[in-house]
Amino acid sequence: MKKAAFYTLGCRVNQYETQVMMNIFKEKGFEISTFDDKCDVYIVNSCAVTAMSEKKSRQVLRKAKRLNPESVCAIVGCYPQKEQRSFDLTEADIIMGNDKKDEIFEAIENVLKSKVTFFGFDDAMSFRKYREETCSPLFDNKTRAMIKIQDGCDRFCSYCIIPYVRGPVRSRKIENILKEAEELASKGFVEVVLTGIQTAAYGQDLEKGSLIEVIEKVALIDGIKRIRLGSLEPLIITEDFLDRAKNTGKVCHSFHLSLQSGCDSVLKRMNRRYTVKQYENSIKLIRKYYPDAAITTDVIAGFPGETEEEFKTSLEFIRSVGFSHIHAFPYSPREGTKAALIPEQLDKNVKEERVKLLNRISLESHKKFINSLHGNSYEVLIEKRTDENMYEGLTPNYITVSVRSDTDITDKITVVTLNDKNTQ
Repeated sequence: MKKAAFYTLGCRVNQYETQVMMNIFKEKGFEISTFDDKCDVYIVNSCAVTAMSEKKSRQVLRKAKRLNPESVCAIVGCYPQKEQRSFDLTEADIIMGNDKKDEIFEAIENVLKSKVTFFGFDDAMSFRKYREETCSPLFDNKTRAMIKIQDGCDRFCSYCIIPYVRGPVRSRKIENILKEAEELASKGFVEVVLTGIQTAAYGQDLEKGSLIEVIEKVALIDGIKRIRLGSLEPLIITEDFLDRAKNTGKVCHSFHLSLQSGCDSVLKRMNRRYTVKQYENSIKLIRKYYPDAAITTDVIAGFPGETEEEFKTSLEFIRSVGFSHIHAFPYSPREGTKAALIPEQLDKNVKEERVKLLNRISLESHKKFINSLHGNSYEVLIEKRTDENMYEGLTPNYITVSVRSDTDITDKITVVTLNDKNTQ
């Protein structure tokens, strides 16, 4: 039996699409292995958000060729979509863009027979309809599964390459979303994550439909007990949205609201289309409906032209919010974006120092958030066994909890009172 290994970089959508590709190969008779094993086929599902993610893609490919020089190696997704035919990697036998991932098995078969390098691309701006996956995703656990509900982005933030490699917003038909959710529930999954490239934009390309309507309909499916949401834009957070979400009784108390900067002048240069005040109002609304909500965010450190004063203003706002986690990363110039053309590019050391400071704030804020919930009892979805009689799972507000049990409670929901010994 031939072996295939997959390596995923980047977002949840990439993770979902890798699961789809894995199932295609499994159904075709391949054994799914890891990148540490000697395999016949290696596939890297790449990311182009930062230069670091592109570098990692190249490193993983080289590792694969060292493990088995005779293997067929493929790189798919955002990185090759960005570079297209200028993509020059001798390690890659197959180079395919984002709208070709479901054709990867046929491409692999052709290369195995002919040993000829294969390129497959379409212009991302030509992507106009949601391309339904040809196979269900493959999830090994029975607790949480992702459901991709849309693709593409129309925000064109000045620093971001994603609209150019993922194309415009395309929403999945709601009947196909519900069919997949029902299938997952029938397999024993109790929690689903609704995800997309611009999740909040679901339905804007359809005659009817919205993200909250998807949430409400998925919540009606027997067996689905929890719904988590992918990254959201601040302006989707309204009284109506939160009221309807809470009324389902199934939306988890965790929200990822991308901030990128806590300074209005920087947000404007980023083309983020909201103000700090609007973002703050969204946070207040979330806490009105979900007082114990975990709110996480992304912050870019060292955006071109970001002054010390602007960074200080951003830090003050970030501290005031009390995020449960901050994903901080240094600005990475992306060729083809407006921000890459701004003359005032900051020194690498400045960006790294700002990231370190943001990471310290994140750790302090996370600890404070966890401590504020000690004594509260939550339903914990147990995901794995970590040691003899010890299990680990997540609360609705995304707190990792350790649980002792003499019986196997994997995939089950159990009520736990939080304290400093069972949380992290």
